[in-house]
Amino acid sequence: MQASVRRLGLYPLIAARSGQVRGALCSQFPHPLYPSTRTLFSKTGVWEKDYRTETRRRVEEWWHPRIMAQCQKEAVLNPMGWDAFGLPAENAAIERGLDPEDWTKCNIQSMREQLDSLGLCFNWDREVTTCLPDYYRWTQYLFIKLFEAELAYQKEAVVNWDPVDQTVLADEQVDENGRSWRSGALVEQKLLTQWFIKTTNYAKPLLDALADLPEWYGVKAMQANWIGECTGCYFDFKLKVNGEETGETLSAYSSSPEMVFGAAYLAILPTHRLLHGGSSVRSTLENAFKPGRDCLTEVTACNRFTGLEVPLVISQKEAFDGYLDTVIGVPDCSEEDLSVARALHLRWATVLKANEDGTQTLIHSDQFSGLTRQQAFDSITQKAREQKVGGYLTSSKLRDWLISRQRYWGTPIPVVHCGTCGPVVVPEEDLPVTLPKLPSLKGKGASPLEAAHDWVNCTCPRCKGPARRETDTMDTFVDSAWYYFRYTDSHNPHRPFERHLADHWLPVDVYIGGKEHAVMHLYYARFLCHFCKDQRLVAHREPFRKLLVQGLIKGQTFKLAETGQYLKREEIDFTDEEPVAHGGGRVEVTWEKMSKSKHNGLDPQEVVQQYGVDTVRLYILYAAPPEQDILWNLSSRLWQLVTKLRGARQLGDVPNPLLLKKKELAEAKKIWENMNYAIQEVTSHYTEDFLFNAAISRLMGLTNTLSSATVRVVQHSLEFEEALAALVMMTAPMAPHLASELWAGLCQVKNPLSHNLQQGGDVLQQSWPAVDPKYLDVPDFVELSVRINNKACGTVTVPLQVSKDLEHVQRLILESSLGQKLLAERPIKRAVLSPRTALINFLIDD
Repeated sequence: MQASVRRLGLYPLIAARSGQVRGALCSQFPHPLYPSTRTLFSKTGVWEKDYRTETRRRVEEWWHPRIMAQCQKEAVLNPMGWDAFGLPAENAAIERGLDPEDWTKCNIQSMREQLDSLGLCFNWDREVTTCLPDYYRWTQYLFIKLFEAELAYQKEAVVNWDPVDQTVLADEQVDENGRSWRSGALVEQKLLTQWFIKTTNYAKPLLDALADLPEWYGVKAMQANWIGECTGCYFDFKLKVNGEETGETLSAYSSSPEMVFGAAYLAILPTHRLLHGGSSVRSTLENAFKPGRDCLTEVTACNRFTGLEVPLVISQKEAFDGYLDTVIGVPDCSEEDLSVARALHLRWATVLKANEDGTQTLIHSDQFSGLTRQQAFDSITQKAREQKVGGYLTSSKLRDWLISRQRYWGTPIPVVHCGTCGPVVVPEEDLPVTLPKLPSLKGKGASPLEAAHDWVNCTCPRCKGPARRETDTMDTFVDSAWYYFRYTDSHNPHRPFERHLADHWLPVDVYIGGKEHAVMHLYYARFLCHFCKDQRLVAHREPFRKLLVQGLIKGQTFKLAETGQYLKREEIDFTDEEPVAHGGGRVEVTWEKMSKSKHNGLDPQEVVQQYGVDTVRLYILYAAPPEQDILWNLSSRLWQLVTKLRGARQLGDVPNPLLLKKKELAEAKKIWENMNYAIQEVTSHYTEDFLFNAAISRLMGLTNTLSSATVRVVQHSLEFEEALAALVMMTAPMAPHLASELWAGLCQVKNPLSHNLQQGGDVLQQSWPAVDPKYLDVPDFVELSVRINNKACGTVTVPLQVSKDLEHVQRLILESSLGQKLLAERPIKRAVLSPRTALINFLIDD
């Protein structure tokens, strides 16, 4: 509809990675031949008085292609894409002996048809698919930019290993019970060489930028908690044995970087990779390690910032603060560090001097001596960043983003490994590095790409010698961390996107996504946007302005209790009281978010065929089961209101508001007030708080008001006509097929009074209804009826602007003389504030 719209509304990519392939929708809207002489008004100009199942089907069949055609004209950018790489598609392809690409494309076609069948109007000309080379070419391009900025790196690390899906998981993909977010398996710890993106370098900017964003349904707090307090930083150290550099670099965390010149040692945990991997210092560390005590080793670490060399200590502790495995011991700032240093007879420099005025300044700290602690904190961390040896403020709980995945169906990491040059990125002109075709994906444990020998063996782009391609693929969150950029320029063959287009459309005005992405997709997307800003690819640092957290529809889920593996219903024996798997094993029954990987989804096509498109759309927004008839009744009553108006105008008299009597004028005024209130509330719910169920309730309230109107008010009042027109227009975004037919019936009403019905055009072409300015000139206070246990007790006057705020209203009433008299010292179980009338009801224990 023509309204004051925001420029870009963004849906995240839909996962198109697995699931049962369904045939193309042969008929989006079934239209069996019914023996009837009645036909659709839009075709014949003959209005059908009753809204029946047959009527609904004909309405949806007629209007669906017309609505889809209208919505191709951009009033707002509403794109859609497919998050098409990933393990579910790979697993599904293995199960069925299919190629993941063929399987994925088939799913995309099916789901696109399902979305179209629901009347969802996306800008399909901007569609993106992450598994196509014209998209992941630019994912690889951005990886190269990260690598060149020293933000993408490879190291050996203890990682989360999913024993069912045989792949690595990021920390964010492991739930609070230590299980994989996909397979449900109990995650194991494994030492592997993996690729990481240094998101910790952006921790402080990402944390600070949250303050400038609007409230995101608790997501801001979740992001802040995930990042943690950024009060420390890492410094880089070079390891030595017997004075000789080993070639290994170690990053260590300090919670007091201003005191780095006072370091006495570097401490690692017994579980550190240096003690368990292929490190050159492993044997030296193993010889020194004695469980249960702090062990001084012959390995030393040279701080690349201070130039000072300190010994490496294996700590007796099982864990440091947060996720840390390497810390800097500074005796001046920690009693524990002081105790360790004294026990091991270490030497260190005192770096703090207490002044007579109670302040502390630095000493023995090179050029930073004489500075206060805060001055030194700022200067030292900034200098370390400039020298690229650390200094980026982060928390002790945040780790870098692990992006390596041991699977085939993902974006290839554009790196080759050369015996002479080490890891070398593929030149940009050679992108994309495309996936090879594999005859089989079976046999897990290592990346399936290892089997593609002709693809793996290659030439080093730098020295032209023999090399091997990286066989890990990227986490799918890398693909989806930048798709909002590509939507603005989805067919550009020369670069990921043109800056002027990204700057025009972005940041996204309304981002629609699930709350489950609070510390995954949203965090990664914010990081990549900050990075792109620093690369001068875009002008803005934050990708999303307003966040709309969509609800979840849950389905019954079955999984093996022992492994957490999700099962299909047909794989379970329900004969006994407790279900068991056919192959044996106890089954847990839960309700979880619908997901094809969890085998608990519902085919929307089946629901659409049974209830109709508009009813399903209303059901999703209102969260009422369609079989309860609430939403069908709303549709039927709207139809009856148009029938009522058309019928009243056939009575013979030309409509004339001057014929209305005093009582009828009062009734018309009530309709006018309810119409304006509905427009005000529904507009707010659509554009501000996104409470669509509340919008539907308000539309129901206006429907009730109009349904009770007397015949003469319907026949002669402008208020009824305009209110019904506004009601139909406000229903259109949620039930466009029904509203389009109702509008057609309204526009052909005899002798219309309202200008809205005289200007022509379909309902989606109308301007959004506006509140009458006269309605806004209302008193600043409202008289609220107070009930106690459903019994009227009096009234209290409250400010209009807080009259819908339960907590505020309750406090005002308790502070009033009426509240003091009737509610003081009485336990209130619950207070109910009516959404429709000025009434509050207190439920108390007598």
